[in-house]
Order: sequence, then C-alpha cells, then structure tokens
Amino acid sequence: MKAPIARFRMHVDGRAVESASGRWLDSYDPYTGEVWSRIPRGDDRDAARAVEAAHRAFVSGPWRAMGASDRGLLLHRLGDVVAAHAEALAELEVSDNGKLKAEMLGQMRYVPRWFHYYGGLADKVEGSVTPIDKPGMFHYIVHEPQGVVVAITPWNSPLLLTVWKLAPALAAGCTVVVKPSEHSSASMLELARLFTEAGLPDGVLNVVTGLGPEIGEALVSDPRVARIAFTGGDPGGRRVYETAARSLKRVSLELGGKSPNIVFDDANLDDAVKGIVSGIFAATGQTCMAGSRLLVQRGIHDELVGRLVDFMASARLGDPRQADTNVGPVSTRPQLDKVLQYIDVAKAEGAWCALGGRRAGGPGLGKGWFVEPTVFTGVHNGMRIAREEVFGPVLSVIPFDTDDEAVEIANDTPYGLAAGLWTSSIDRALNVPKRLRAGTVWVNAYRVVSYMAPFGGFNDSGIGRENGLQAIRDYLEPKSVFVNPRQGDVPNPFVLR
Repeated sequence: MKAPIARFRMHVDGRAVESASGRWLDSYDPYTGEVWSRIPRGDDRDAARAVEAAHRAFVSGPWRAMGASDRGLLLHRLGDVVAAHAEALAELEVSDNGKLKAEMLGQMRYVPRWFHYYGGLADKVEGSVTPIDKPGMFHYIVHEPQGVVVAITPWNSPLLLTVWKLAPALAAGCTVVVKPSEHSSASMLELARLFTEAGLPDGVLNVVTGLGPEIGEALVSDPRVARIAFTGGDPGGRRVYETAARSLKRVSLELGGKSPNIVFDDANLDDAVKGIVSGIFAATGQTCMAGSRLLVQRGIHDELVGRLVDFMASARLGDPRQADTNVGPVSTRPQLDKVLQYIDVAKAEGAWCALGGRRAGGPGLGKGWFVEPTVFTGVHNGMRIAREEVFGPVLSVIPFDTDDEAVEIANDTPYGLAAGLWTSSIDRALNVPKRLRAGTVWVNAYRVVSYMAPFGGFNDSGIGRENGLQAIRDYLEPKSVFVNPRQGDVPNPFVLR
C-alpha cells in the first residue's frame, strides 16, 4: 500500500497558507520516480503577501525593537531547533532530491553551526567614530540592516544553501522571504514552521513556493525588497540580475562551475582518487563546486584513470536511505535527461567512455532516475563536455605536461568557482593556488566548506561571497552621521570659507 501524498503549505506572516490560486505542484521522489508530496503553486499575489509581511516586520513590531544581543540569542535557539529535528529534516530532503541520507543528515547536523556562528556575530558588528577633518564636527558610522531580503535557492542542498543566506541576514536584522526550488521545498517549509514555534516573530521569515516565472520574478521586482540572494544556474542568475538591476537592488549570485581538480605526478594517488570521487561522484555530481574536470599530469594519467575506474566499479547505486548506498539518483527528471544528453554529446565529440555512460537500471533501482558514474578520457578543453556544466556524475579527464599548462587549462573556462590540486610539493601547494582564478582552492582535499570560510566565484560563477565575517556586513548598509554639537555655529551659506 502506497503512503498518502503529503501536502505542504506556504509560510507567510507566521502562518501556514495555501496559494492564492489554490493550485498545487507535484514533487517527485527521485528514487521511486513517483509523486510523494504537493506544494502550493504560488503567483504574484502570494509574492506580494509575503513581501508585505516581511516589510511590516522590518519596519515595526518586536523584530524591529529587538537588540542585536537578543537577536543573537534567538539565532542560537534556532540552531538548536535544527539540531533537534535533524533526522526529520534530512528525511524530507532525501524524499525531495534523492541525495544520500548520510549526506543530508550530515548537513543537517552541521547547519546549526551557521546559526550559532552568526548569532555570536550579531552584536559584534561595531560602528566607529571618525577623526573627521571638519573643525568642531562630530562624525560616526553605524551599520544598519538593508531591509527585506529575497533568497532564491536550489534543489541540490536546499536547507544548507538557504541557511548560508538566512543566518547572516537574520543576524544583521533583516527580514527574509525564501523562494525554494519547486523541486525541493518541503524541508524549508517545515523549518519555517519550527522557527515560528521557537519564537521567531511573525513575518521575519516567510516561505513561498512555485515556479520562477510565476512567483520568483514578482519577488525580485517588488520595490519593497532591498536585496536578492540567489543560488542556482547561470541562466536563472542572469535573469535575476537583469530584473533586480531595474530597481538597483543589492544582489549576490552563486552560480555554476566547471571546476578543475588537478593531480600532479608527485601526488599521493590513493588520496587523489578519494578526492576525485568526493568531488564528482559523492553527490551524484549535483553540486556547484563539483570537480568535473580532472587534469592529470601525463606521466601518471593511465595509472590514475585505472585506479579511479577500479575504485568506482565497486560503487553501489541504490536507495539513498540505505547506509551501504554510495551513489543516489539524479534529483529531477529534467536533470536526468540533461545528463544523458551530455553523455551523448561527449561520445559524439570523440571522448572515450572509460566507465559508465548510460542510464542505470536493475535490481534495487526500480523507476529511479539513476545514471551510471561516468568517466570520459581523451578529452580536450575545447569540447563542450569540458566547458559546460553537466551537474551530474560525469567526469572529463584532460592530460597535461607542465605546471604552466595545468594552470592554463584550469583557467580556460568562463567559470571560476573552485579548484583542487594534489601534490606532495610544498612549492606547488603554496604557489599554484595564487595562479588559479577560483574563489576556493583546496590542496590535497576537495569539497570542504565552513561557515567561517567565504565561498563564491570569479567570472560567470557569480557575484559576492557567502559565509565568513564578511557575509553579515553584506546584509548591512553603512550610515555616515555628522553632528554639529554647537548651537548658533552654522555658517552663512552665501559666504564661502
């Protein structure tokens, strides 16, 4: 007997609400390929209602009156709420996007750190007094919250990537409207409900769901919104940027990547293989920082590829809820079709398929959206498979001879989000990262993130950074205040001096 289909409602002004139209969207479980839940299909009316609630909470009420220290204490409490419900939130994410339960649970157990970190920073953003050059004038600088923030987030790590925006925005004193991906909204809707129960004032966090053209554009264009924080694909990011520019909104964009993972001939190959797998296969390749281009020094090329193929040949595809599953399904049906199309493109371009290259099926996979972990060799950096983001378990292997050639290939991309390198040379470890045009570089590691470490990219990988000390300031506006303390000392405006 099938489980009943769950229904989730939007969260606006502290209450669960349905869409103004009464319409719904189906959400599919990628492992079964079947509908497991429904979310409201919002439109511009729902967008306006959510922004109104956020704006009202920002300009009046308990949130506006709350001091920075009390905001920080509340953020600590919100982090504790996530920790207490980590298992249930992880289960919702697995149902929505099919990623491994082990990975989603690990994320949910780590997410509280963002709230604790930014809760601690909330009352540490200090102003300053300036030794101003105007005689008799007192001058100081304060930092004030920007206002209503719209956070538009993707389906691959829904809560984690939302919290990267939510925690610093709340710490700064902003209010937030979240528009999660229509493919994975359940966990964010549940989190908003939990936060209201934990004492977050009404209207401070609102969550509306639906399709980008129907509700997302209305959120971005609303004049009451001060800032847009977007994570997603390059085309969507460009549309958001163009729309926001019409009203000169503050914008941050965390977009795609075609990140190089560089293995030099002095690397520990056992470690490198594990790092390669972590970078491209551990999350079924569905991460913006995926190490989808493997650059290998020619002298170790065949040995490394052989080790990699042997390692991945034992990988188990299956139910993402099972502890012994290594690779889960692709998260959406359109993404499955896209990945399979890119595999066909690579073969047509002349790349050699050393592993995988097909949709996976068989016992335990059912109707799930599985793709075999795929490795292409014989790739050069001009091929589409090496230049365009696949966002799936597909790796392109590119040989190089010298350090200079490795850097040249690594930087020959429209993106610049991340890069990895594997070496036992301290000279390479210290100097190659300086030459790589990437927002994050890992040395003898891959896919490591922290609430303390800024994350973002160069070029087409986006604008701005998330995480770290700078993130809270990105949700604040500096205000310059001049005070003339002396009465009767205002000069005659018609007499220049």
